[in-house]
Amino acid sequence: MAGQKHALDEGEMDTPNVSPFMSMFEDFRKELDEHQDRRERIIKASRDITALSKKIIFSLQRVRHLQQAIPPPISKDITSRYDSIKDLFTSIAPDLQGINSWRYQKQISGGCQEFVEAISFHHYLETQRLITHAEAQALIPDGVELTTDDYVLGLFDLTGELMRFAITNIATSGTLPRGAATAGEESEGRDILMDLRAVRTNFETLDTSVGPNDYSYLKKDIQKKVEVMRQSVGKVEYAAYGMIIRGRERPKGWVPDLSEGQERGREAVESY
Repeated sequence: MAGQKHALDEGEMDTPNVSPFMSMFEDFRKELDEHQDRRERIIKASRDITALSKKIIFSLQRVRHLQQAIPPPISKDITSRYDSIKDLFTSIAPDLQGINSWRYQKQISGGCQEFVEAISFHHYLETQRLITHAEAQALIPDGVELTTDDYVLGLFDLTGELMRFAITNIATSGTLPRGAATAGEESEGRDILMDLRAVRTNFETLDTSVGPNDYSYLKKDIQKKVEVMRQSVGKVEYAAYGMIIRGRERPKGWVPDLSEGQERGREAVESY
């Protein structure tokens, strides 16, 4: 009958209406929260590794000779930063185990590439050769894998630092940085331009059009990296040409007048 209220069954008011899927979605929520926390930890560590690696590179740019030990003040400075980077890698190693090493590859990739750039620059200054993948991996704590993509892309970035190192030496000393002669070489060792040209030649022959991984960062970034590398080598070539041609017009023992440049810079700042 309309308007008639039916009595509820006994105990119906005390029985909660809980979905059988609730516990499943609670597990999903927990897993997503853990994923987000893990991802943020890796991103923060990667950014800190990148910043510390850049500071190492800035310190190494103060070096002026090849195949010699890093001066003690610079070595002390960069050693503390290497220790900090090692601690950062160690802190996120548990988050990069198993399938997570690939799941979060994009988040850690930038830090790994910058670290490879720093250690390869350090290695080149002391030995005048490129660091190998195995040597680079040995400098990273266990539990963090250095992919071949990050290793190669880090070496691409190394050419930019070698260019700055060469240009600085040309501007301050009027010569290209050159290492000591080794067995099979002439009386003089290789200069940095010879090494840069060899790196350019080998990288230009690198074929990334084939391979099992269609989502490789190397395939994605290769064209841009190659173009920047060519520009870096070209800058050193033009600087060397200018040094040779104009050097003949300069008297023996000539050095740049750095004080004049400093005065012009000071006037520009004051006028600003």
